[in-house]
Amino acid sequence: MAVGVRTIGENALARPSGGRDALGIDPEDLPDGLVVADEEGRVICFNAAAARITAVPRHEALGVELEHALPLEDLKGRRWWQLTDPYGGLAIRVGQPERNLLLPGGREVLVSARYVREHPTGPVRRVVVSLRSTEARRRTERSHAELIATVAHELRSPLTSVKGFTATLLAKWERFTDDQKRLMLETVDADANRVTRLIAELLDISRIDSGRLEVRRQPVDIAAAVGRHIQAHVAAGQAPDRFLVRIQRPLPDLWADPDKIDQVLGNLLENAVRHGEGTVTIEVATAPVRIDEHDEKGTAVTVSDEGPGIPEESMGRVFTRFWRGSKRGGTGLGLYIVKGIVEAHGGTIAVGRGSGGGAEFRFILPVGAPAYLQ
Repeated sequence: MAVGVRTIGENALARPSGGRDALGIDPEDLPDGLVVADEEGRVICFNAAAARITAVPRHEALGVELEHALPLEDLKGRRWWQLTDPYGGLAIRVGQPERNLLLPGGREVLVSARYVREHPTGPVRRVVVSLRSTEARRRTERSHAELIATVAHELRSPLTSVKGFTATLLAKWERFTDDQKRLMLETVDADANRVTRLIAELLDISRIDSGRLEVRRQPVDIAAAVGRHIQAHVAAGQAPDRFLVRIQRPLPDLWADPDKIDQVLGNLLENAVRHGEGTVTIEVATAPVRIDEHDEKGTAVTVSDEGPGIPEESMGRVFTRFWRGSKRGGTGLGLYIVKGIVEAHGGTIAVGRGSGGGAEFRFILPVGAPAYLQ
């Protein structure tokens, strides 16, 4: 496939067959750096993205031999073009896979190359080099490092507690009363549950990131699910009048994964109770869902409180990993998982400010009924 390239001494694009006229592609339109060398190894194309990524001005690269325009080295300090010898060596080579290479000064770039020949074993007529910044990879690496640090921190506290109490009980069992033993064992049980929840969160994140989160659909009574969660909070000591439930019936039959819907409701209600103030309002109603350019019925659930709410500047980061509100605590992974679960059902979730001034989370799920019921 030929693509028009800017050549030395020209200010216009060469347009070979299949070039810009056919495809509408200009090297300047490409998001990645593009460097093209001719059969003599001299640079004939150096787009703006390449200049930005390498910090090499275009006029200093055009017409220069490729190994001097891009003096790349591998991580062992070896000169890359001398090592790979694109114009020599085996005539069956087609290019180089993407590698992390270094420019002078230690600037890292991701480089891949394609060798263009007129026929499979002919001489190289063009060397096409793609350049990408390593910033995206660095962000991913930082995210992984943050995840590891968070997990290590969250695991250390409960495991230290479990180890301390069990060691104490084993060493001094006879010295404690039954009530003291029960208290220690209840603490161990609570910390074990905390570790279990963290591991479950990590597994959910792994499945979400890899696109392997399974949704096992069956009929779900969303109103009953909301009621169960409220009863659990009341049993834990919350005042019954702190919760206001509004169910707009009739609701469409909802097919979803009941365990995962419980996970979403539990996380949103826990956040409203822990971080919000005043009355926690839960509304369940019918809402339109756009599927394949058609409006269909869905179920919308809104959870809001009367607390200080989420600052406007933080709204865009609420569903990212490790986001925490003004009150510290938790792993900061819950809302990231909630968003992944809702989207795995084909739904959407949004955050805003409720009528009472607090945070408002609203997710909409498509009915998701099997084809034979539709």
